[in-house]
This record gives sequence, structure tokens and C-alpha cells, in this order.
Amino acid sequence: MLPISAFIICKDEELYVERCIRSVSLCAEIILVDCGSTDGTLEVVRRLQKEGLPLRFIFEPWRGYGGQKQFALEQCSQEWCLSIDCDERLSPKLADALPDLISQGDVAAWKITRYDYLPGFGYVSPRTHERFHVRLFRRGLGAFNPDDRVHEGIRVNGRVEKVEQGGLLHFRPLPLSEQILKENNYSTLKATMKAERGLPPHPLKMIASPPVFFLRWYLRYGLWKYGWPGFIRAANGAIYSYLTEAKRYESAALRRVPPVEPEGPPGY
Repeated sequence: MLPISAFIICKDEELYVERCIRSVSLCAEIILVDCGSTDGTLEVVRRLQKEGLPLRFIFEPWRGYGGQKQFALEQCSQEWCLSIDCDERLSPKLADALPDLISQGDVAAWKITRYDYLPGFGYVSPRTHERFHVRLFRRGLGAFNPDDRVHEGIRVNGRVEKVEQGGLLHFRPLPLSEQILKENNYSTLKATMKAERGLPPHPLKMIASPPVFFLRWYLRYGLWKYGWPGFIRAANGAIYSYLTEAKRYESAALRRVPPVEPEGPPGY
């Protein structure tokens, strides 16, 4: 077993959580923080615990993405911590690289890429220019911002390097109707978070941000290589970007002009 605590937050993840947990079974500790699953998630966890996996299940009411992951992190006891989502798995190459990564004493954290599964295509190629995010870090040197409602990141005190071998396999093949609902929910969380931090809306971003988002994902990250599934993935991101900025503007506009029907508007 490697001296790593893998920590996961979840709710209603019976379709995905088992493969996630098994992919990190080389870790000395697996922390699963659940905020109230009503499907078969708990049954999956109990079965895996009976198999002898080092899996600890904790119930914790929802705190928001940043707060929930920080709570899960605080339950970890090993020298290294690995943040992984229920719909992610360690790729074989990444699993093979872990012993070497955690043996490098001058590194505080590692950024890891993620390979998305595109419905209608499959996993993107390892040569795709995916983004890298901190996922593996020394306990005590990394933390989440509990106020992050969505897109929670890990702040690290120390040297950060990129993992060049392998990554996380992201498998959640949602139909487009469900993916749009997810983009809608995430955009609400992000718009709310920005408002709470006193960031004013900029209406021109409703025009500029969606095409910039699309082109960055489609061209820079290489989604053009994957035909129409890649186009759809980039377009979903553009929709998310538009909804975020539109909701920020609308919220501020409604505070200025409350939606109260006027009495006898002139000229009608």
C-alpha cells in the first residue's frame, strides 16, 4: 500500500463509485464522504469494505464543493492526499507512476491531467492538450477554499510539478439533455459565488466569453480532432460560459428594477 489517502465526495453514485474506489485500492486509505445518497451507493460501499478495501465511509451534510472537499481532506491521515471524483479513475500509467511521484522529497504537489469520455466517440487521446490541476499533494501543504461553491481548487504551499505519465479517466456519459441541466446548475453556482465575492457583472462578457471559451476548448485543447462529439463538448462549455455571465447580469438588473408590474404603463 502506498502512503496516500484518496478522498472522494459523493451522492447517488452507485453507477460510478465502485470503479473509482477500485482504481485507488493501492492507496493505504480511501475516504468517502457522502452527503445523503438514496440509491445503492451505500450497498456498494459495504460490499467493498467486506472485501477488505481500506475504505472509510463518512456522512456529512452538503457544505458546497469547496467546503465538502476540505472536510474530506481533513479526515485524511496519510503523508500524501489524492483528490478524485466518483466518475474518475486512475489510468494504468498514472497508477504505475505514483510510487515515483511520492518519493520526490522536494515536491509539495503534482498537477494531473484528465481525459474526458466523449459520448459517441470514447476517451480523448493522451496526446490531447488537456488541462492540468493539482490533485496529489502532501498533507498539510494543500487546502481548499470552503467558500468555493463550484470549481474548487487546491491552494498549495510549496513546489508544484506536472505529471507527465498518465492521468485521470473521466467517465460520465450523460445524454445532452442531462448535460445541459448540469451546465445550468454549475453556472448558477458560479454566478452566485462571484456575486458573493463582490465581482460586478460585465454585460459584454455575454458576447465575448462564449466564443472565447469554445475556441479555447475546440482549438487549443484539441477537441476538433474528435469530430462532432468534440464540437458538442466545446459548445456545452460555451453555453455554460454564456449562462454564467447572463445570470450575473440578470441578477444585478433585477435588483435595480424589481419585476413588479407597473400600473397602466403609458403608450399601450
